[in-house]
Amino acid sequence: MNLHSHPYAAYKSSKSEWVDQIPSEWEERRVKDIFRLVTEKAADDNEHELLSLYASIGVRPRKDLEARGNKASTTDGYWLVKKGDIIVNKLLAWMGSVGLSEFDGVTSPAYDVLRKKSNLNDARYFSYLFRTDIAKQIFKKNSRGIMDMRLRLYFDKLGAITVPVPPLSTQRAIAVYIDAKTKLIDRQIALLKDKSERYFELKNCLITDAVMRGVDKSVAMTESGIEWFGHVPAHWKFKRLKELATIQNSNVDKKSNEAEIGIRLCNYVDVYKNEFIDSLLVDGLMEATADASEVSKFTIQKNDVLITKDSETADDIAVPALATETLEGVLCGYHLAQIKTDAKQFLGSYLFRLFQSKSYGARFEINAKGITRVGLGQSAIADAMTPLPPLSEQIAITEFLDKKTKIIDEIILKINDRIEGLVDLRKSLINDVVTGKIKVVSEE
Repeated sequence: MNLHSHPYAAYKSSKSEWVDQIPSEWEERRVKDIFRLVTEKAADDNEHELLSLYASIGVRPRKDLEARGNKASTTDGYWLVKKGDIIVNKLLAWMGSVGLSEFDGVTSPAYDVLRKKSNLNDARYFSYLFRTDIAKQIFKKNSRGIMDMRLRLYFDKLGAITVPVPPLSTQRAIAVYIDAKTKLIDRQIALLKDKSERYFELKNCLITDAVMRGVDKSVAMTESGIEWFGHVPAHWKFKRLKELATIQNSNVDKKSNEAEIGIRLCNYVDVYKNEFIDSLLVDGLMEATADASEVSKFTIQKNDVLITKDSETADDIAVPALATETLEGVLCGYHLAQIKTDAKQFLGSYLFRLFQSKSYGARFEINAKGITRVGLGQSAIADAMTPLPPLSEQIAITEFLDKKTKIIDEIILKINDRIEGLVDLRKSLINDVVTGKIKVVSEE
């Protein structure tokens, strides 16, 4: 089928909140005139497929997504779902948690199941309409609750919302068009994400090789005797990190007290998302207060290495950031460890790259403790066996990595910009088609 699009021949004013005008042949109807709320309960000890809904991927069998969330112990009394039903997460509808089910099964009573009342409508069209940005705004406005994370969109409110309704043939053409176009865009996004991940892996391998082997490949190597380090230059030494640096876990909280000094906090997310902490980030950091002793102890100094000491998973812990300048009035926040190296023998810039390497990071993944969240005690950081190249080699390694990783980072940034552009294109394409800004024409 050949699909293309262009504006409709004529438009009329819209009475709904979706758009100012709709194509002249379209109607506007309430959701409850198109869909009914299904409350058919599954029998006890049923063997129906358990379905889950996610804003990012839609409706999927839970067995395919066991890593996501908790598995239900029973599905007795769950809502029955038929292929073609629309599932709405009442709690997260305003964030786009609405999806079309391509499966028969059951789903949690926390969700609403909508089934079209007649074959004069195509649920695929409405599933796309209900996930647009304007839909999220309208759903949020009609949700009940005292705060965002407590909002719920009940069917009495959802059902009363007026929506644009194209003729059935147009609904079908729109659904086919969006399916085809988004499939192409999603394929491009997937390829670019894979490319970005491969460059990221190249960067990680480059860092690990440099900090563990050095940049002079002609030197003699020897077995380190440390399981995750392997062979290292024979003239390198090893010391525990506490012999090379001072380590302190921050206890500066996010509260403000009028009797204290106004400061800005470099928090967990600031370190997690930024490799380098500098003055360009300061205006975006959280405002708080601290007493004089905290200001003296936790002010971020040039060459400090900050690491995340807590995480949800052990393989995502000890993420580092390097302070590239002294930031007066900016303190290391809670859930972070602040490491100050002895610059006469050990560079903060080299330690930063060590923390980025897989070999050095393996120890922290092993030593992370916890159940729902994992964390590193100060001793786990302090006792880490750390390679100590001569200072001149540390300088050479960090200069080499600064140069090489900058090139890779720029490539990754360009790839991610292209991904972001495709994501925006996907959103605007869906929005423009389902609201009638452009007309889809199908030709056999």
